[in-house]
Amino acid sequence: MDALTAARAQMELSLGFHMVFAALAIGLPPLMLAAEALHLRTGRAHYLALAKTWSKAAALLFVIGAVSGTALSFELGLLWPRFMQLAGPIVGPAFALEGFAFFLEAIFVGLYLYGWERLTPRQHFLCGLPVAFFGMLSGVLVVGANAWMQAPRGFLRIERGVALGVEPLALFRNPAWPQMALHSTLACYVSVGFLVAGVYAVAMLRGRRDPYVKSALSLAMALGTLAAVLQPLSGDRAAKAVAVNNPAKLAAMEAHFETARGAPLLIGGVPDPAHERVDFALRVPRALSFLAHGDLDAEVIGLHDVPLDERPNVLICHFAFQVMVFGGMGCLGAGALYQLVRWRTRRRARAAGGASRPLPPRWLLWVVALASPLGVLALEAGWIVTEAGRQPWVVYRILRTRDAVTPVADVALTFWGFGALYVGLALGLIVLLRRLAHDDVDHEAAEPAPARAPNAPHATRSGA
Repeated sequence: MDALTAARAQMELSLGFHMVFAALAIGLPPLMLAAEALHLRTGRAHYLALAKTWSKAAALLFVIGAVSGTALSFELGLLWPRFMQLAGPIVGPAFALEGFAFFLEAIFVGLYLYGWERLTPRQHFLCGLPVAFFGMLSGVLVVGANAWMQAPRGFLRIERGVALGVEPLALFRNPAWPQMALHSTLACYVSVGFLVAGVYAVAMLRGRRDPYVKSALSLAMALGTLAAVLQPLSGDRAAKAVAVNNPAKLAAMEAHFETARGAPLLIGGVPDPAHERVDFALRVPRALSFLAHGDLDAEVIGLHDVPLDERPNVLICHFAFQVMVFGGMGCLGAGALYQLVRWRTRRRARAAGGASRPLPPRWLLWVVALASPLGVLALEAGWIVTEAGRQPWVVYRILRTRDAVTPVADVALTFWGFGALYVGLALGLIVLLRRLAHDDVDHEAAEPAPARAPNAPHATRSGA
């Protein structure tokens, strides 16, 4: 492999793993807090057990994400020195603030983990709020740097690879940032909500019917469904921002070759870039114009008007975009179906005088289990669209990827080294999460925790 190919492959591998680690670290704390809040309100022991289990998983993911993110920061300097020379003065404030958010999150993770018996229940719950907030904020700040790469501004000119006349905090006034930050944050909640729900749906299919598993499934589906409902609204705003900031990316996502008014939206299809056509696609008339500009007759730029050496890879962008939409809509459909069926079964149970919550039917549990990986699939595909759609630029229309790579040879050696690191992190995470799950199952079967009053000290629950 040449230096450019090896550097791109290394970043693709690293980011592919890191996106999942980061999403889990962002999405688990809200579930942890929801379980503890329900325990404070009801005094039911299984909510406390859930909060403790999810807090341990969140802390583990915090550590894994820290190692993964640190490795990525080294890769930026090692592989893309010219990018750092250009972008450093502009994206530096975002990374500096992300560092502050990381350390504040670390402080409150420690308080939360070791404060179960040392803080009052209310104080302990309040210590968990910054964990969720600063974890989300770290992701938002890093996305700010990526948003600037998509829509660079905030400087007067570029001379010899250096941005001159940089405006203070220009990064945070970038109009592409709010849409990207909201969309990526919701994607984390969707992916984690459905992934966690799938774990407990499988547990119920295997015979577990205790309140612990039922509540875990309900909480995870509530988070995933709410985020999935909001995600299309966020996606609409993000698409309109892409149409303005990077029309070539939008054209590649939709395999839209000819500039036209009233452009159709393509569902599926196989692009043929050589002949500038798309086969086997379902066309929704004028929908792309409305999606891009809010006007059924608006003009949408096609790839035919983009120079060949500035076009993104149409096959990658189009297929990844279709996978992202399929995954997101699959989560939305599964979540809506789950909530509808649960509402109807509870309504029937109340009408029949039943006191307990009815169990979800097995077919519904299978739906949740099969839908559980779709959120992660959509998350990864969405980031592929984001990064591949900006190519061949690392900073859009300012610095090409081939010009930003390090001139040092033997980049392939670092590819294998960092690749081994990320594979090792992933395998270690799987082993530790499985051990945590087995310890939790064994403890639930052997020693259920006693209920406590909402204002009483936290009950000791080793291994929960």
